[in-house]
Amino acid sequence: MPPKPLDPSTSPRALLGAELRVARERAGLTQAELGEPLFVSGSFIGQLEAGTRRMHLDIARRIDEILKTDGFFARNCEAAAKSKYPDHFAEAAEAEALATGIREYAPLIIPGLLQTEAYARAICRAYQPTATEDVIDELVKNRLDRAALLDDPTTPLMWCVLDEAILRRAGEHTAVLAENLRHIASLIRSRRIIVQVLPFSAGLHAGLLGSLKLMTFDGAPPLAYIQGMGTGQLFDDPATVAKHRLTYDLLTANALSPRESLAMIESVAEDFENDQHT
Repeated sequence: MPPKPLDPSTSPRALLGAELRVARERAGLTQAELGEPLFVSGSFIGQLEAGTRRMHLDIARRIDEILKTDGFFARNCEAAAKSKYPDHFAEAAEAEALATGIREYAPLIIPGLLQTEAYARAICRAYQPTATEDVIDELVKNRLDRAALLDDPTTPLMWCVLDEAILRRAGEHTAVLAENLRHIASLIRSRRIIVQVLPFSAGLHAGLLGSLKLMTFDGAPPLAYIQGMGTGQLFDDPATVAKHRLTYDLLTANALSPRESLAMIESVAEDFENDQHT
């Protein structure tokens, strides 16, 4: 099934990308030739045209100069940059919506695409203990909107490696975590996602430095996203993406098999439900 395209009539980024392709081709330039004076790769220009990357104002101004578009891209860049997500995550979330494949390693919390409403609310409240309920409601809504990606039965292919710590860290939220683990198990059993658990017994491993998300696309190069506390960085350099892909491969090699992982997820959920977990 082809990826869900951005609609130029409703997405400013898609509109800018479509206009960029027209203007570039009118100027008789390849993607690589346009990228050279911008000090970016031809694949980066392709990502702008496909809508998988956000056009920043400095790039937009230089494009206007090179393609002689009379400030069109600079004027429209601000509208294309608006997002309901935090700045450090906005570009990754927009790319995620177009991805045909997502591979994610999560060391601390259940990935946003797999969160239930109750778990998302508990996480958002833990992040922002003094926020108003309206703020929390908006954060939860945005997270659940992202999770709607999995409503499609086949795209994107999602493969997650979850650290065992995620399954155990419940505190006072045992019922909430149990519900979310059951939700993950349901997605696994319906063949919608692939999940492996990285057990404590794996010891030191390649993902100790933080979370990792790899995204692949039809017609655009892959991306890697690294996230920290209030920070995030999206990479498209082929060598860097390949390095992170190796990290993910090492994690899957050290993780439990999908069958063993499902058994652990359901066992821990049952322990929480029976109030037996310690």
